[in-house]
Amino acid sequence: MSEQRRRLRPVWFPRLTRRGGMFLAVGGALFLNALVIDRRDLLFIACLLLAVPVVALVYVTVRPATVQLSRAIRPVIVPAGSDAVVALRVRNLSSRPVFGTRWRDTASPGITVPAGVIMPTLDRYEGGPDTGGDTARLEYTLTPLRRGVYDLGPLMLGRSDPFDLAVSERPVGEPHDLVVTPRITPLPGNALNIRSGDGSIHELIRHISPSSDELIAREYRPGDPLRRVNWPATARHGEIMVRQEEQRSNPAARIILDTTLAGRPAYAPTEAAARTSRHDQAFEVAVELTACVAVHLLDAGFRVELVELGPSQLAPAAGGGRGGLHGDAPGSFRAPGGDRLLLEGLASIVPAQRAAGNAAEGARSRRAAVSRGLGLLPTFAVLVDIDAQDAAELAAIRGRCAPAVAFVIDTMGRGALERLRDAGWRCIGLRTHRDIPAAWDQARQERGAVRDLA
Repeated sequence: MSEQRRRLRPVWFPRLTRRGGMFLAVGGALFLNALVIDRRDLLFIACLLLAVPVVALVYVTVRPATVQLSRAIRPVIVPAGSDAVVALRVRNLSSRPVFGTRWRDTASPGITVPAGVIMPTLDRYEGGPDTGGDTARLEYTLTPLRRGVYDLGPLMLGRSDPFDLAVSERPVGEPHDLVVTPRITPLPGNALNIRSGDGSIHELIRHISPSSDELIAREYRPGDPLRRVNWPATARHGEIMVRQEEQRSNPAARIILDTTLAGRPAYAPTEAAARTSRHDQAFEVAVELTACVAVHLLDAGFRVELVELGPSQLAPAAGGGRGGLHGDAPGSFRAPGGDRLLLEGLASIVPAQRAAGNAAEGARSRRAAVSRGLGLLPTFAVLVDIDAQDAAELAAIRGRCAPAVAFVIDTMGRGALERLRDAGWRCIGLRTHRDIPAAWDQARQERGAVRDLA
């Protein structure tokens, strides 16, 4: 178990209920009164009232029932706003029945679990098969609203005395991870073809041999778009032939995610909390937009490179801690399976400060980032609040981006926004996650940038 989970593990301790506390208070008052008026019969009653809650505390503390817990979460990875089913299987391993026990699950902040519920009676364990009466199956549904990696568990089992004067809870089992990925909003368009994003191999073939389309032509198959028809090859072969460069081109696209929020100014203490909350909400919108665009491109057959402006969190082994435009290599994802890896990484990504560096080293890193890859790549930047340095570096790589689309959350500073526009970035603004489809549709309809496949 990790040290953090060990610290968060609930402590088992007995406590008095409200009824037990009343017994203790009345007993204490009678005890003092009996000493003042010297009444032995009243003193006996007072001692009895004081002793009963103490005996109840001992009762709920000694000889706790031994149980075995197994937990299953379906699904383990769930999009924000969707339901996950938690199934618990509690088995009694003690030699006496377990009855009147209340159970409640625990979870990290941000996850709502049901309140305490009476657990069915468990028969004593006699070493028989699992199907005996010593097993209870519990189940509940939860709906996480925000992305993240949450702990579910341990299960808390509460035990009380017959008079309900004292109760104790003890943890059972170990925490399990629940990965909540960003919400995926369907974007307009069934599939995409991004101009100048056909891939590096295709660019080399086209420059070396402009007539090489015929060499990789194949017969037409139902479902092939008519724009791929190779008319010279069709005339030569007497049947419809289409180009097959898509299978050799390895199309790629680049997404740049602002993970530093470096453009945030210093706020006064009275407004810092409200400003921070606003930037946190904007960052959540940015992560959700990144997930939607990345999954959409992966479904269209693109290899997606995700560049983080802060230190690499999606590919930490490859990073130097300076960020994707400052030295860290981008994370690369491709179908099949790339969408799941990407979403799992985005589930736990947080704003992070990049390491400081001198100007010369930053310039060398920027030149390395600009020269990374071959040919133009369609680039989509998702920006929350960048500083002048990031704006200058994004402007510097504009020549390697075709198209260059920047999705800008409304927390962006005006100066950085103007710098991007002057460099030729197409800036599209949005405020909430509800604006994501419209923002993508606006980028898709940009002339010469993105067009639907037939």
